Amino acid sequence: MAKDMTLLWGTGSPPCWRVMIALEEKSLQGYNQKLLSFEKMEHKSQEVLDINPRGQLPTFKHGDNVINESYAACFYLESQFKSQGTKLIPDGPAEQALMYQRMFEGLTFYEKLNVVIYYTFNWFVPEGERHESALKRNKEALVSELRLWESYLQKLGSGSYLAGPSFTLADVVVFPTVGALFRFGLSPERYPKLGEYYNLLKERPSVKASWPPHWLENPKRLDTLKDI
Repeated sequence: MAKDMTLLWGTGSPPCWRVMIALEEKSLQGYNQKLLSFEKMEHKSQEVLDINPRGQLPTFKHGDNVINESYAACFYLESQFKSQGTKLIPDGPAEQALMYQRMFEGLTFYEKLNVVIYYTFNWFVPEGERHESALKRNKEALVSELRLWESYLQKLGSGSYLAGPSFTLADVVVFPTVGALFRFGLSPERYPKLGEYYNLLKERPSVKASWPPHWLENPKRLDTLKDI
């Protein structure tokens, strides 16, 4: 089954990481994969554009089926391989409802992180369009978002996943954002519940197996978010 799958991906990309965690959780190791360089603009290569006209990563194909949006790919893998690997959508309506809620809130979480990182590193934002007032506003929005997720985890209690006692699709898609936050220097002392969640999941086999290779090569955290 996995031999019919192809993933083109970039290291450190939360959307790519989501799909890789899902593949690991569904016991689909051995898929065809190719690591591409964002710095070399390989995501805009013809190889990618032939499968993904947006020129983005991940680019994922299963047989003749192309599913490039990371959330869609994760849903697809759970749907097609329900009886294999980890069950990622709980049966109970309360836990399932919370899973869906946290999953899609995760899109906002990722966006709030991105706008701060893009401004800080001058990615995709031309110099003339960068303003300190906008950076300040974006950082404040990220702080509010972080406090919200701290409160969610606080209510669930120690050792919990995002939707309760079971690891679900919510964790598959949101953990890469949390991983990126701590990579960029988020303080676990300031956000202890997120820190606890990060430490819980970073030891999970699927997460360890798909850990961004350039983070392994250079494990030193950045200090971009140290004051957030």
